[in-house]
Amino acid sequence: MTASFVIAPPPQAAIAVQGDDKKFPVRRVWCVGRNYLEHIRELGNDERNPPFFFAKHADMIVPEGSTVPYPTLTKDMQHEVELIVALKSGGLNISADKALDHVWGYGVSVDLTRRDLQMASRKKEQPWEIGKSFDMSAPSGALAPASRIGHPSTGKIWLSVNGTERQKGDLSEMIWNVAEIIAKLSLQVELGAGDVILTGTPAGVAALHPGDQIECGVDGIGTLKFAIGAAK
Repeated sequence: MTASFVIAPPPQAAIAVQGDDKKFPVRRVWCVGRNYLEHIRELGNDERNPPFFFAKHADMIVPEGSTVPYPTLTKDMQHEVELIVALKSGGLNISADKALDHVWGYGVSVDLTRRDLQMASRKKEQPWEIGKSFDMSAPSGALAPASRIGHPSTGKIWLSVNGTERQKGDLSEMIWNVAEIIAKLSLQVELGAGDVILTGTPAGVAALHPGDQIECGVDGIGTLKFAIGAAK
């Protein structure tokens, strides 16, 4: 029996796929906090603490070429470029040696962050949602299938604003690699097809302003361009 609804269901969140008209349907968006040592240090966090996970809503993903309005409530929105891992399957308690079998592909995203609100929440020991989860806070480039590019463990990850490079690191600098991230996250939730994971950001995060043009990428995987617009 086909389900019916009392209101029209929302559109399916999705990410473009390189060289294909079909898109990758997004079920959930997970983010890894504190997964590059230099970023931990620049924010003054305890580098001995392990990375942890938080979430964004799937409909916060926006495609290549978007203009993201400057969000409400903040005076300090910052960029965090990240590798995307897109899953084709999942489960609970996935072992690290089997984790990459669940990966469909890879891409690049930016975890836009209302840093002032995030820091205020941290001081009050409150959840991070107000700083991390807001409309259009996850610009995402087209995915490259693992069947074509394999499972990269090295490669420059970078971000430039108005032509000036701000963030630069390498995938090899991640404290937890992709397989370990999937294994650890699967202890917390049952992962599934359509889940995407943003795997942390290197050092160099900084404020964005209306009119800024952002370009970023992971060498060998893909790039992403978007702009910051005026506040609504």
